[in-house]
Amino acid sequence: MPDSPLLSHTASHPANSAHSANHVGDAHPSYLRHHFESVEQQADATNFAMWLFLLTEVMFFGGLFTAYLIYRNWYYPSFVAASHQLSIPLGGLNTLLLITSSFTMAMGVWCAETRRKSGLVLCLCLTFILGLGFLGIKTIEYSEKFEKHHVPSYHYSLNSFLNPDSDPAAKAAGDKPLPLDVARHTEVYFSLYFAMTGMHALHMIIGIAILGFMIFRARAGAYTSGHVTFVENFGLYWHFVDIIWIFLFPLLYLISRH
Repeated sequence: MPDSPLLSHTASHPANSAHSANHVGDAHPSYLRHHFESVEQQADATNFAMWLFLLTEVMFFGGLFTAYLIYRNWYYPSFVAASHQLSIPLGGLNTLLLITSSFTMAMGVWCAETRRKSGLVLCLCLTFILGLGFLGIKTIEYSEKFEKHHVPSYHYSLNSFLNPDSDPAAKAAGDKPLPLDVARHTEVYFSLYFAMTGMHALHMIIGIAILGFMIFRARAGAYTSGHVTFVENFGLYWHFVDIIWIFLFPLLYLISRH
């Protein structure tokens, strides 16, 4: 009986059959985008993009830090008096919260790499809560500045610096009354204070929003199936925001107080 044409075609092309089977077995993971050839290439590209973004952020905040140092050198007595209006205990507590959140975020990355779903969700939730705590304390600090009219505007008040006995913080620091022209330059300090801490708080708000999204996705097992690039890159962002505060705290709260 002659061979069937279908059997003859299959037998004559065994390599094609094996290639098809291998192609099915080597299907791309769901998280691999179509324009990348491999998971490794995708991870390298996204990591490079994240570091490039952080470089632009360093230049941005670096400009603010440079401006602060220049004006501090120009208006030193004004900056000394203005810095006494900041609460070191509140700033120190915020520093502790962010350092702790860096630890929980690092543990979250480790949990994602070791495919520990419950641990990842827990660490992301703790980081989320610590971030909210930071913003809550910053809100208390900002509200005090609004109450004292230390927000740069037409309603900016010089009373704390012209008559320090009327202000508990200035009185506790032992401040002496400043000349009018020197007192006016305290507004420069608070302009930089709100610019730097406000931009930092904006980055915190963005980070917390992303954390909320990540918690939702992590509960569905999105980051414990081998794809941890998103968690790693967000960890870099969160650590960067924390490091910015590590520079802001001594710059605004600690130096120029005497």
